[in-house]
Amino acid sequence: MKYDLVVVGGGIVGIATAFRFQARHADFRILLLEKESAVARHQSGHNSGVIHAGVYYAPGSLKAQLCRKGAQMIKDFCRDNAIGFEECGKLIVATDEVERQRLQGLRERATANGIPFSEVSGEELKTREPLIRGVEALFFPESSIVDYAEVARRMAERFVAAGGEILLGARVDGIRETKDSVTVTTGGQTYQADRLIACAGAQSDRLARLAGLKTNFRIVPFRGEYYEVDPRLRPKINHLIYPVPDPDLPFLGIHLTHEVGNRLSVGPNAVLGLSREGLPRFSVNLKDCFDILTFGGFWRFLKGNLGSGLSELRNSLFTSVYLQACRKYMPSLQRRDLGRRKAGVRAQVIMDDGSVMHDFLVMQTDRMVHICNAPSPAATSSLAIAEHILENYLKDQ
Repeated sequence: MKYDLVVVGGGIVGIATAFRFQARHADFRILLLEKESAVARHQSGHNSGVIHAGVYYAPGSLKAQLCRKGAQMIKDFCRDNAIGFEECGKLIVATDEVERQRLQGLRERATANGIPFSEVSGEELKTREPLIRGVEALFFPESSIVDYAEVARRMAERFVAAGGEILLGARVDGIRETKDSVTVTTGGQTYQADRLIACAGAQSDRLARLAGLKTNFRIVPFRGEYYEVDPRLRPKINHLIYPVPDPDLPFLGIHLTHEVGNRLSVGPNAVLGLSREGLPRFSVNLKDCFDILTFGGFWRFLKGNLGSGLSELRNSLFTSVYLQACRKYMPSLQRRDLGRRKAGVRAQVIMDDGSVMHDFLVMQTDRMVHICNAPSPAATSSLAIAEHILENYLKDQ
């Protein structure tokens, strides 16, 4: 079976790529392969649902460029397809003098990235958010919330309606590139294509190696655990509430997030996972554990981040410690306010030298493009990532 393009991976980035490519080339045969029984079963369907404005990302980085463009594209897609989203805005709250000084770096990044924001004094913060404690804040009005699983499903519907094909339950177990084509095998079935784009998320390094690429990194999973907050508090929180990030830590920290459906959650932490795709607490996958423990880059990463790693583990094991982190900016929060746990798994690329790859990472051969690292804000940026791939890696198509 011959196709013009095969896309591997039914997360939002893979679906967006197939969707945008089909929109450009209505006469092409495009196949999307997804190993699960439905699309958006992993990271795309288990995240905070935030449409990010892009304030945290280094000016000039691919993250900064694609987040800014992608946020507008996602909102336009939602409007065109009757998908609800809420522009609730984000407050980044400084709770002490050290964090107040760190706000200056965020001001500079926001200005360099062209992101609208306004200053919020401590007194104004009390008016805007009576339950939140802080000495100063920055407000980003464009930050929004949406159900990314719904967005992904609608993109998939549009892709199929335009002539694309989606094959579910299709785990790729072979990729072979020749001068003229790429052959993909899944189970006993073989598919041939002019081009292949791999958007495999937590399995991206394995898929790249399966295709014969040499990688100097590995995916290391980090669980992001959330608590649902008592619904009675939802009307009392008016915006997304984020802490000022610590530059010495690899992740943003715990924040309060509005979610669609009139829900409120707090989280996530970032504790080392023992399964790339295991959502239940204490999930263990022996193959994933072996990959972590035999990877030298992980031990180098651990050496430089042991303190923060132990802190995140305490957050995971002890609700009281997790609650203490939340009370830093919401002192009135009580243990009884924290409800059911839920989690997502962040597929984080760690390089051989132990460094964290924060930006998007793409590998290319003559006929293949592998999106190997697509961390947050990948969902926000998904349509922009698709355009970037089509314009920079598939120019001749």
